[in-house]
Amino acid sequence: MSKFVQMFTALSIILALALVGCTEKQRAKQFGGHMTVKLECGQKLFDLTWKEDNLWYATRPMREGEVAETYTFVEDSSWGAFEGKVTLIECR
Repeated sequence: MSKFVQMFTALSIILALALVGCTEKQRAKQFGGHMTVKLECGQKLFDLTWKEDNLWYATRPMREGEVAETYTFVEDSSWGAFEGKVTLIECR
């Protein structure tokens, strides 16, 4: 086996182990993964932010007449690689 194949195999194994050891939030933020959050019924999303590897979102009670919506937040990185996506789903 050539050195290139050995190196490629070793790097593939290391990357696979790193991804398996990450949480869904870490994969979405750091490696361009996708995660979905279903909000508690009757809650309306009004803010979302990351603090390190933690996703923080603020909700308020849904008002009379408001409808449940789905929000999709997509990262637009400088290099166009490893762009994460977070979908938040409200329910009435």
